[in-house]
Amino acid sequence: MSNFANALSWVNISYLLKGFAITLEVSFISILISFVLGTILGIIRYVKIRFVSAFVGFIIDLIRNLPLLLLLFFVYFGLPNLGVRLNAVSATIIALSIFEAAMIAEIVRSGINAVSKGQMEAARSNGFTYSQAMYHIILPQALRKMIPPLVSQFISLIKDTSLATIILLPEVTFNAQLIYGQNVNYMIPMYVSLAVLYFIVNFLLSIASNRLAKRLAI
Repeated sequence: MSNFANALSWVNISYLLKGFAITLEVSFISILISFVLGTILGIIRYVKIRFVSAFVGFIIDLIRNLPLLLLLFFVYFGLPNLGVRLNAVSATIIALSIFEAAMIAEIVRSGINAVSKGQMEAARSNGFTYSQAMYHIILPQALRKMIPPLVSQFISLIKDTSLATIILLPEVTFNAQLIYGQNVNYMIPMYVSLAVLYFIVNFLLSIASNRLAKRLAI
């Protein structure tokens, strides 16, 4: 118990929370970017624009089948060889956003496919253009179906930020490693603290998702 008490001193806890703030910041920005980009890519793949949709589909499949760590390495270590230098925060956001956008694009495409084809036909017969029907009729219905898988993907994104320790991003996992690096007896307390922090955020996100799903009567 003394190890826990010493490991969880105010100095260590404040340092851990400082890293956790970076984790949340990177996660929030990446979620916003990946959702917008993934939605656009998913729609493009769904509407089957000649050549464009096929190319977008190829890129999405390529990214989805690559390890996130490899993409992170490429953005942080590879891009400097092309003259683009990024700090750890920017590199992590870019890598996470690209990777998650590919995942979200498939969720969006599947969500739109789950909407009855008759909805589009009915909208067009009532004078809606294709774009209007998609925006006002199809996407709102598809979004209701997409909420559970989207939230699961966002939870994965938050947990995946821990991979950025490899490029020295000072997020919560990296800071925990620095703390128990000073005293190996702090390892278990730090792992427990990490588990608690990740659980709280992801559990709250799951609760919010469930409440939203019930409100929308999914």
